[in-house]
Amino acid sequence: MADHSFSDGVPSDSVEAAKNASNTEKLTDQVMQNPRVLAALQERLDNVPHTPSSYIETLPKAVKRRINALKQLQVRCAHIEAKFYEEVHDLERKYAALYQPLFDKRREFITGDVEPTDAESEWHSENEEEEKLAGDMKNKVVVTEKEAATAEEPNPKGIPEFWFTIFRNVDMLSELVQEYDEPILKHLQDIKVKFSDPGQPMSFVLEFHFEPNDYFTNSVLTKTYKMKSEPDKADPFSFEGPEIVDCDGCTIDWKKGKNVTVKTIKKKQKHKGRGTVRTITKQVPNESFFNFFNPLKGKSDEDSEFTLASDFEIGHFFRERIVPRAVLYFTGEAIEDDDNELEGDEEGEDEDDAEINPKVGNFGATETYLLCCTLRLLKMFPTLRQ
Repeated sequence: MADHSFSDGVPSDSVEAAKNASNTEKLTDQVMQNPRVLAALQERLDNVPHTPSSYIETLPKAVKRRINALKQLQVRCAHIEAKFYEEVHDLERKYAALYQPLFDKRREFITGDVEPTDAESEWHSENEEEEKLAGDMKNKVVVTEKEAATAEEPNPKGIPEFWFTIFRNVDMLSELVQEYDEPILKHLQDIKVKFSDPGQPMSFVLEFHFEPNDYFTNSVLTKTYKMKSEPDKADPFSFEGPEIVDCDGCTIDWKKGKNVTVKTIKKKQKHKGRGTVRTITKQVPNESFFNFFNPLKGKSDEDSEFTLASDFEIGHFFRERIVPRAVLYFTGEAIEDDDNELEGDEEGEDEDDAEINPKVGNFGATETYLLCCTLRLLKMFPTLRQ
């Protein structure tokens, strides 16, 4: 039988607990009066990371309520920004119609269907004076030889392998091109960008125009990129402008034995019952640029997401860079400009601070956005130049 002693009607265990608590309080008071202990505690408090979220949590309820009101305003701002980008898309469509006659003439010069006039062919380079002096000196010495060489100089039609040369010059594209793709790309005559019609969901189409060839019967291969310009309901604050959300390719009508997107392999197969071995052939996917027209669908693993992100980046690059500035990528001048811009970015940004935007295809900070800002400035200040 347990022995419970009492003192004035209070159990001895309770009395002991009270004594311990009192002793602990006295010890705590003594420790907290020690300057060294206080200094150590203060140092630890100073080293505790203070994040914005931890600060918000300390605010009074009334202040948090007002912050929530600001967030509602921010969501409304995001929806207005989405409308802004829709109008940007309309503006792109308008100016695409103005560019197109020039791009059509570009195609005629490339294919050789039309020969440029002397006035259209005139171009003054930066080193024109030096080149002229050097040319004059050379002409005085070798006039006869030059005339003979000029007479024998070949005069091919148009600009041979124009677009194929661009593919070779641009790393992003050359990485996709296999050796067996090259003969096909030499038949590429033009690349066009077409925007969705007014009132239709935001999208753009890349059209690759080919001359008749031995590989497929299509004259045009297309790739459609679907975009959206609206804040995500689950995360409206992530909105930074239109982004590519999906893409569709087209069916390539390959001629017999010419499909470079597949390869035939032979495999030995053993019969389970008879034990005989036979050789079977089967077609498996093959690396090729022309897989570009058969985008990945229905998968959500990490590899497929990376492939889709790369696909969106390439489509955006065709639209924003390659098509508008094709001749400069052919000559390599645009590539030098891009490299200089990249070097400038690297100089001003530490590797530790660099961030990669996972939304490949997001146009919030692209040339489209910058163009709109520039147009606004030019409208307000006509003397400004881009």
